[in-house]
Amino acid sequence: MADASPITPEKFTEVAQQIEKQVSSVIIGQQDIIRHTLIAIIAGGHVLLEGVPGLGKTSLVRAFADTLSLRFVRIQFTPDLMPADIVGTDILEDQETGKRAFRFQPGPIFANLILADEINRATPKTQSALLEAMQERTVSVLGRTYATSKPFFVLATQNPIEMEGTYPLPEAQLDRFMFKLNVSFPKLDELTAIVEQTTGEKSTRATKVTDGNTLIAMGQFARQVPAASHVTRYAAALVSATHPDGEGATHVVKKYVRYGASPRGAQALLLGGRVLALLNGRFNVAIEDLKALAPAALRHRILLNFEGQAEGINPDDVIADVTAKVKAS
Repeated sequence: MADASPITPEKFTEVAQQIEKQVSSVIIGQQDIIRHTLIAIIAGGHVLLEGVPGLGKTSLVRAFADTLSLRFVRIQFTPDLMPADIVGTDILEDQETGKRAFRFQPGPIFANLILADEINRATPKTQSALLEAMQERTVSVLGRTYATSKPFFVLATQNPIEMEGTYPLPEAQLDRFMFKLNVSFPKLDELTAIVEQTTGEKSTRATKVTDGNTLIAMGQFARQVPAASHVTRYAAALVSATHPDGEGATHVVKKYVRYGASPRGAQALLLGGRVLALLNGRFNVAIEDLKALAPAALRHRILLNFEGQAEGINPDDVIADVTAKVKAS
């Protein structure tokens, strides 16, 4: 269990490894998903998990909440969910003086770790209730602004194959997520282990490793990891190359992409790269760190044109082409 001692590279790595170990004791397989989610949480970012039902997305979020000793809230998004159901509202109540006054009743968004389950099932009006909280860490209700809890993370899930009764997330909403992670179906050995673990007498729960304050300190420490000028320029070059009219755009991008990644994509690359460098035992960001994180950081920020969609091009194909052809300078 983590203590209150100052964060050092050694302590950072030790705590992060313990978190991964505890989450992995609950979630079988999906090591890349666990690692990327951990990177985003330490960096203070939000994560969009996409996968068919039953792959353990909810269990993954709950395991992180247990390990980090965070207040966890699950919000099941449905078409009839209203913004006030998320952020809260003012209620009229009687006071001891006999008068009536409005009191703000906080919604479930005032927790540390929010699971927005099946986020694309809610209407755009309700989805937008998360925008301010995800970007500014504040919530505005009836002219007053309230700060969210610290730390604050949104981990959202959506089903890629169920389109009936869903509302695709707008680009502005997608851009608030640091990473988008595709949760794949487990391999045969992993599926066997999952069935054995979940149908037996004992239920596995992750145990506490650290707390929110230490997690915030780890995030602040990660921001001190230096990134050389050529590494920062490479992150910018990757993002620029995803735009059809951008500097360094490849033939694939010019042919199949309508609009490329935003500056938040470059921010996600560098923030995540700093955390990944520490997890790999280095105190400097390398080009390989950015390449490793590029799919998660950029896939939801690239919009394909009609030709790209018609030919079945995937944003990951575009990112692979860009990372292969953009050179560090």
